[in-house]
Amino acid sequence: MKRLIKWLLIAFVILLVLTGLSLTALFFGRDKIMRRIVEQNILAQTGMVAEIGSFHVGLREPVISLKDFKLRNPAGFGDTPLLMIPEVFVEYDQAALAHNKIHLTQVRFNLSELVIVKNEAGKTNLFELGLTLPSPQGKVKKDTGLAEFKKRTGLDFAGVDALKISIGTAKFIDLKNPQNNREQKIGIENLTLNNVKSPLELAVPLGLMLQLRSDNFFSDVFGTDVLGGLK
Repeated sequence: MKRLIKWLLIAFVILLVLTGLSLTALFFGRDKIMRRIVEQNILAQTGMVAEIGSFHVGLREPVISLKDFKLRNPAGFGDTPLLMIPEVFVEYDQAALAHNKIHLTQVRFNLSELVIVKNEAGKTNLFELGLTLPSPQGKVKKDTGLAEFKKRTGLDFAGVDALKISIGTAKFIDLKNPQNNREQKIGIENLTLNNVKSPLELAVPLGLMLQLRSDNFFSDVFGTDVLGGLK
């Protein structure tokens, strides 16, 4: 699912995308206060409860990090988390930021758990959040979501020099028919990608790795070859 892959690329800046906070507040707010503000803004803008174990913005060093990030499913999809992210670590280019560009020199992103839920009405949480399956032709759309990022932050995204991604487990929960529930260990550890300039440059290698590691999990859950659209 190419838009799901796109989410993984921009998840390490989800705080910037969702909060709409000014850079001044981001850099000079205290960590505990910022953590609470971020949680409240995610709830206000998405209706989803976010919990952050710790949140740190370096004042002297150009780093942003958070640990134990949990994003719960929207109302009507049970009380399970949608995402569980033990760590996001971002090191950014201060000179680029001065020119209104986000250039990330180093990123670590660890997604330990993704929970896909179908509610009793037959709706799926990912689709309700606006994620879609590939078109029948399997073509990758030009829309990358970066226009929305620029709209919210006023910044251009200039790429990532070194990106390390880990993905643990994917789960499917059917609230109407629990016998359909299943869990799949993905087991991607520190997949390293260099010089990532666009979501497509992440989608192709990550999509291939997911195909190899998911044992048809996504195809079985959605009833189609959801990763085939990345070819």
